[in-house]
Amino acid sequence: MVPAASRLAWLDHPSQVDSSEWDALVAGIEGGTPFLRHGFLSAMVDSGSACTETGWRPRFLVVRDAQGQLLGACPVFLKSHSYGEYVFDWAWADAHDRALAQHGHSYFPKLLSASPFSPIPGVRLLVHPTLPEPEQALVRQQMLAALSQACEDQGWSSAHLLFVSPDEARLAQAAGWLVRQGVQFHWQNREPEPYASFEDFLASLQRDKRKKIQQERRKVREAGVTFEVLEGPAITEADWDFFHRCYTRTYLEHGQRPYLDRSFWSMASQAGAEHWVMFTASLGGERIAASLLAVDPLNRLAFGRYWGALQTVSCLHFDACYHQPLAWCIERGMRRFEGGAQGEHKLARGLLPSPTRSVHWLRHPGLREAVADFLHRESQGIGRYVDELEDRAPFKPSGEPTQAGAPSSE
Repeated sequence: MVPAASRLAWLDHPSQVDSSEWDALVAGIEGGTPFLRHGFLSAMVDSGSACTETGWRPRFLVVRDAQGQLLGACPVFLKSHSYGEYVFDWAWADAHDRALAQHGHSYFPKLLSASPFSPIPGVRLLVHPTLPEPEQALVRQQMLAALSQACEDQGWSSAHLLFVSPDEARLAQAAGWLVRQGVQFHWQNREPEPYASFEDFLASLQRDKRKKIQQERRKVREAGVTFEVLEGPAITEADWDFFHRCYTRTYLEHGQRPYLDRSFWSMASQAGAEHWVMFTASLGGERIAASLLAVDPLNRLAFGRYWGALQTVSCLHFDACYHQPLAWCIERGMRRFEGGAQGEHKLARGLLPSPTRSVHWLRHPGLREAVADFLHRESQGIGRYVDELEDRAPFKPSGEPTQAGAPSSE
């Protein structure tokens, strides 16, 4: 395989590339399963959740060698808005259009590479794992250049790669892209000796944090709520019906339109049932809430994705979205649980700040200069914020004895 002889092409639908070819680029990548797998992306498009009609026009980029073998790929969408991205650039759009609307220029459409509606850090510029590292870098550089050149050729305002890997951020910055820092909250299993149980994890926390979690769980239990865990193929269409009801209800209560269509869950499950774990909460024999994990068994990762409730029970959200999933992760030997975008409240529940990076190419030099200045100041603020969060870490100081086997309530 010789990248120098490679050919680039833009695709209008995931079906225009063989699924096994695409998934060979994703295999083993942290965050790639299930969020960058061919079946997941196809489900997003075919369900009508992320398609041209909803402002997510597929424009996937692929790179092939002279023999037609797939060297690299990038999931790209031409966006007519900034919803469902978790990296907010509405202010950039406003500034762009105030300055340039009189000249007929608009911030939208823009190019975006991301897993739709999923703030999962990982690789965006996918390359074939058999390529030597120097050639992998060349293919990634080709794709970066193709993204910015497409904006130049079409008059599009910008290109954005969200939640990229550290190596991709460095490569993009060297090519003149701007890097934006962010923060998520992730739980890490203990090393080298993993937690033996949820109680073992609780024993590692400071007393006030441990008591807070115990009180939250006790409130849910004393309300009469019980949980059932459904894994992979055990999740039926009736279960997905119930989950979608909960998911939709929660979005509507916040005055928002649900991003994902009911058919998405069926398609995503059919494409990889083993990647989903559902926690359902029942009260008086009737289901009242559900939360959903996506899992990467190979890398032993779990991702908190969606939740919804049909009834209000004090502390149910915390139990369904954090305590129950963490207990499951510990039982299954997962090494990391990613709690999704934002949410400082996750810190008190054992999820620590973790840096994220996104990269941005802006066509207009004046806007690029203004955004670069903004990102410099923003990164300084994020640095101070992370320092403050680390000072409030919920775990006992190193060397302080833990209470292995601490009781589940005090």
